Amino acid sequence: MIEDFAKDFLHGRLKVIREALVWKLDGLSEYDIRRPLTATGTNLLGLVKHMATLEAWYFGEVFDRPSPELLGRWQDADGSDLWVSPDETREQIIDFYQRAWKHADATINELPLDAPGHVPWWSHPDVKLLNIMIHVLQETTRHAGHADILREQLDGRTGLRDEYEEEIDTAARATHRAKIERAAQAAAGGAGHAGLSAPHAAVETTP
Repeated sequence: MIEDFAKDFLHGRLKVIREALVWKLDGLSEYDIRRPLTATGTNLLGLVKHMATLEAWYFGEVFDRPSPELLGRWQDADGSDLWVSPDETREQIIDFYQRAWKHADATINELPLDAPGHVPWWSHPDVKLLNIMIHVLQETTRHAGHADILREQLDGRTGLRDEYEEEIDTAARATHRAKIERAAQAAAGGAGHAGLSAPHAAVETTP
């Protein structure tokens, strides 16, 4: 049935992206996985901690299947799930995330896609499991993308996992980057500020 296919597909993609997010920590120092790498403080281990908390909430409280983890109330969320204190270890955070996966996977496996849930922090709180699976996959993919950029800025490593990783060719990367820089400078000095072309000037959306 299409419902089974949809659930298996979304669940499979979520599992892949979870692993990719954790892999972004591989081989980095304690400082590099924790230090703020953007103006807003985004950091690699904090992204993992955030997603662990998010999965525990969305696949737990939302479906009246409370996570066994000791979590703060969503009403009291203060951003502390986005960074890691000195007494929290890398292993503890990864283990927390993996335990959150196990709890989330049980919810996904045991409930149908149309199982009702309630997200009290959403403006339209009544949801189905399908809504939450898509939302969590979207959030995990978004933050894995953040982690991609942060990791590349640290040591140049890219990719989803070890077996897909290609050896870094520093010279080729420098040549490619220089080509893009020249194109950007040429556009900035020419007609590049004329605005969007007609086909891209507006995008019609539906509610």
